[in-house]
Amino acid sequence: MPVLASEAVAALQVDQGGVFIDCTLGRAGHSKLILSALGGSGRLICLDRDPQAIAFAQKAIGKDPRVTLVHSAFSDIDKILESYGLLDGSVDGVLLDLGVSSPQLDQAERGFSFRTDGPLDMRMDNSSGQTAAKWLAYAEVEEIADVLWRYGEERQSRRIARAIVEFRSEQAIETTKQLADIIKNAVVRPDKHKHPATRSFQALRIFLNDELQQLLDVLPKILRILKTAGRLVVISFHSLEDRIVKRFMRDHARGSQAPKNIPLPANQFGGTLRLVGKPIRAGSEELRINPRARSAVMRVAERSEVAYA
Repeated sequence: MPVLASEAVAALQVDQGGVFIDCTLGRAGHSKLILSALGGSGRLICLDRDPQAIAFAQKAIGKDPRVTLVHSAFSDIDKILESYGLLDGSVDGVLLDLGVSSPQLDQAERGFSFRTDGPLDMRMDNSSGQTAAKWLAYAEVEEIADVLWRYGEERQSRRIARAIVEFRSEQAIETTKQLADIIKNAVVRPDKHKHPATRSFQALRIFLNDELQQLLDVLPKILRILKTAGRLVVISFHSLEDRIVKRFMRDHARGSQAPKNIPLPANQFGGTLRLVGKPIRAGSEELRINPRARSAVMRVAERSEVAYA
């Protein structure tokens, strides 16, 4: 179930003949709504790192001639558009729905969730890269603690890291249940409202998939590909992502500052983005149907007429 679906598509201002990009295809929930508003001459390019998402979308929307499906990290958006003959300033709207998808969480074999037992994988693209199990098999205590603190804001990161290294000296950590139990036993005074492994699993997932750097890389590229009045819509699910998006939009809305005491018009120093409205969160009805929307926040910005990026 796509989060903030109607709000996101409304914010994109989908027109009949526009070019739009869904950078996080998932199970095509947002994409289907974009297509319903898109005309026959429009175009929708859908990206996802997860080969399962692409395979699902092939059946769901792949036969639509307006759709292009690409198995790729969204940080390569500039190369992808170039390969399809699309230039900078040619895109009407871009959607980013960040984080892990519900199917990834719900499938035990993907290794994202501590609530079901499965292989300790955590790769969004499970056709390549290093699994969580392999990384935890050799990472030093300080490395593990740093990842848990930096990406999960886990206050007991050192205690957990030591417990992981101590356990693996006797037995390999290969499943999500093993890791969740190690963390649960290591944590003292756990949060009453969160499973003790919540922050650690989040941190490992973000680290292994390089999620924050991917986001930092793609935002300036999106700025270049958007045409004047093109929209950037971003849905974030935790503070680390949202902080990056908020700062990027804010900084590019402010633009450069005019030198003091120089009589130049202010519009020469205008920003490349215009903030659209306030951050949007899921309403009570959506939260009743889809509790996973509770932490979602959506921010919207529009490309200004300024020619530089």
